[in-house]
Amino acid sequence: MGEEIQVVPGRVRILIVDDLPIIRLSLQRILTKAGYHCRDAEDVPHALRALEEEPADLVLCDIQMPGASGLDLVKALQPQIPEISVLMVSSMEDAETAIECLQQGAFGYVLKPFQPREILVQVNAALRRRMLEIAFRDREAQLAQKVREQTLEIRASREEIALRLIAATEHRDNETGMHVRRIGLYAAEMARLLGWDHQGIDTIQSAAPMHDIGKIGVPDAILQKPGSLDEGEWVAMKRHTSMGAAILKGSTVPFIQMGARIAIGHHEKWDGTGYPRGLKGEAIPMEARITTLVDVYDAASSRRHYKDSWPEDQVVELIRKGRGVHFDPRLVDLFLANLEKFRAILEANPDEAPDEDPGI
Repeated sequence: MGEEIQVVPGRVRILIVDDLPIIRLSLQRILTKAGYHCRDAEDVPHALRALEEEPADLVLCDIQMPGASGLDLVKALQPQIPEISVLMVSSMEDAETAIECLQQGAFGYVLKPFQPREILVQVNAALRRRMLEIAFRDREAQLAQKVREQTLEIRASREEIALRLIAATEHRDNETGMHVRRIGLYAAEMARLLGWDHQGIDTIQSAAPMHDIGKIGVPDAILQKPGSLDEGEWVAMKRHTSMGAAILKGSTVPFIQMGARIAIGHHEKWDGTGYPRGLKGEAIPMEARITTLVDVYDAASSRRHYKDSWPEDQVVELIRKGRGVHFDPRLVDLFLANLEKFRAILEANPDEAPDEDPGI
């Protein structure tokens, strides 16, 4: 690619910085004759003011000058490199400082006494390197943008897969699509508050909505029963946890693997009295503990076919009472300390048809 980049002198603006007028004049003649547009400054302060008035593509600067040095100028221009290419002019005695200038971002240096051809070669090389670095940076930015777009596409695809997997249970259980979407958003917010990385947050956002996928194996008469379940019906209902895990097991896809853990674990309780395995405390997977909490919050905060939505203070009291019994105490504290975030998710994602009875 380097061979494709050509410097067009007529499009290049150069600022020459030197305390000696004769040096400035000499350099300006050499560069102007080659077609470059040149300006000059006698010291660093004048150079900085000149650059504020009109940007330059390259600064050709002496190292040793009264007051601020060429190294000071390089340090001042560092945030603007590679938009501005810096080329130093130094004597043999300044070689060590010239190397420090390179470490600070200068593109090269020319030793005095210099020849016109040497100046032109070094200026051309510095400008070509500048163009290469800008092109590389722009390609990196384009690549990063493509990665962001692909990440969003993958996230949307995973969410669609999850929602389609549970579509059958939605229709049979009167469960709204917004309910399961909210569960994913709540769970992702909890993961974010816990300090999970982006991959973990995205994974639980796609996995948590599948917590009740096992209800596809529960008879309609039980799912849609308006009253309380009898003992046998309750046993059948509880099987949806293990059935959900069975549906999702064996996958190599991380969010489906997590979905299986959530499906079987989201009715376990912190004190060990939950089902189906009676797991206790830290033995319950964190993703299942998160889903348990946010599912109860959403169920209590939303209208169901057997109840109206609860006022927020009652929902908060329910969660407080469940701290250390039903829910992980740490998660309860984190949830309540950030309640406004979860309230915002609830309000921003209402059920599509408020006049219909949402399912559990």
